[in-house]
Amino acid sequence: KAEVPGKKGMYVVATRHEGAASFMAEAHAQLTGRPAACLATRAVGAANLSIGIHTAFADSSPMFALVGQVERATRGREGFQEADLVETIGGLAKWAAEPRDVAEAVAAVGRAVEEATTGRPGPVLISFAEELLDLEVPAGPAPEAARIAPRRPSDEHIGGVLHLLSGAERPVILAGGGVLRARTSNDLLRLAELIRVPVIAGWRRGDLIPNDHPLYLGMTGYGSPAVVRERLENADAMLVIGCRLGEVASYGWSIPAPGTRWAHVDIAPGRPSPALRSPDLTIEADAKQFLRAAVTRLESRGVLDAASTDARVARNAADRAAWEAATVVDAHPWDGPGVHPGRIITALQSALPEDAILTTDAGNFAGWAARGFRFRRPGTFLGSTSGAMGYGLPAAIAAGLVHRDRPVVAMVGDGGLGMTIAEVETAVRNGLRTIVLVFDNEQFGMIRAHQDLRPEGSIAGTDLGPVDWAAVGRGFGAHGVRIDRDSAFGPALHQALAADRPTVLHLVVDRRWTNVDARP
Repeated sequence: KAEVPGKKGMYVVATRHEGAASFMAEAHAQLTGRPAACLATRAVGAANLSIGIHTAFADSSPMFALVGQVERATRGREGFQEADLVETIGGLAKWAAEPRDVAEAVAAVGRAVEEATTGRPGPVLISFAEELLDLEVPAGPAPEAARIAPRRPSDEHIGGVLHLLSGAERPVILAGGGVLRARTSNDLLRLAELIRVPVIAGWRRGDLIPNDHPLYLGMTGYGSPAVVRERLENADAMLVIGCRLGEVASYGWSIPAPGTRWAHVDIAPGRPSPALRSPDLTIEADAKQFLRAAVTRLESRGVLDAASTDARVARNAADRAAWEAATVVDAHPWDGPGVHPGRIITALQSALPEDAILTTDAGNFAGWAARGFRFRRPGTFLGSTSGAMGYGLPAAIAAGLVHRDRPVVAMVGDGGLGMTIAEVETAVRNGLRTIVLVFDNEQFGMIRAHQDLRPEGSIAGTDLGPVDWAAVGRGFGAHGVRIDRDSAFGPALHQALAADRPTVLHLVVDRRWTNVDARP
């Protein structure tokens, strides 16, 4: 459901590809905390939804995937587009079911709501046999889903975490999507200020707190400068909250370092990876409940002396200065060919209001935004932790539907955009003003970067041909502008911000410039 002027009830968006529909539903959940539904036909359509189902599971995003199925009487007889969708596509979801009759369908919907929204949120799949879709649900109350209140942290647990952080010399907080999902960024920032502990965001959660705050020290993962990893490795105490310490967020499970004492607060912490040392404290709790209780305790009882020492203040200032110096992306000498990606990020930062929403696709080009863009408000960034290509444009469309009054910019590579470019027409049809920045180096840049690390002669399957992306955008009804020099970007961006329809800005990038750490 989206708020659309002049429309009431459920708003249905027809996409050009089912994968885009699932990406849009996942992005809607990231922005609002509420699940949306993506629909597809039998095996072929359901298979196309799978990329977004996997993305929603990785991002802990509540989502409903509703798919069709052959009639039950023909199951197992090789019906048209028949497949066991619960065992196959449903295996990517948090929960999946295929009801046999109307009563089971009603119960399945209630269970789906519960599974999608409680504990660790995630995607659910329901497969409906064709004959069920024509039956009416008997009159009666709507299906009820159990509302399971998240477990509250004990005072003992809160005190243990505060003593851990306050008594350390180089503590740090590593926070992830659970904080954004709980809408508790202000509480996190207040806790950090009270005990003077810096905050590092998990991968692709860089909008966790305003990036201009002196206690913000960047984001982990691809594109982050070395100082972020070094600061985490040198921590003697760490609070990990709302972050599951996956491979990318933890630098290949090297964080927390062997000498770091750490506490893990998560609504569903689960068992730690075999590659990780078990936490000193594990607290199963909602991020908002924990943070508000911790702040209340500190404000009522006072802060421990160790947290207010001049030495800690000086170390925090030095760490912030090191991060700021390491995240300058526009100062490198460059005279072409094409645009300087870092200068594009700087110009984008200057032109966008603080409530603008930025989305990013998978690819090495995204490292420029990860390192150089400064988010000023929580909830202004959409980036999938699954690494799925094609996400950026559908996510921007979802953002435009939720927030029609705010600028939305999708950052994509030419490889990823090629997978969902048809959704430009979806944006046009729905009256959006989405801006698409295409970083075009005519290759799958991330794959090529990994190939470049291997012995000579390992390059294969990464070169792409030239595409006039501006013309393609115009063909779908959007504005389209080709930009091959830095000075042309600013005026084109301002025109796009004032336009009455989507705009595709085709940024020509040197093929040698694959990512922020591989400059020619």
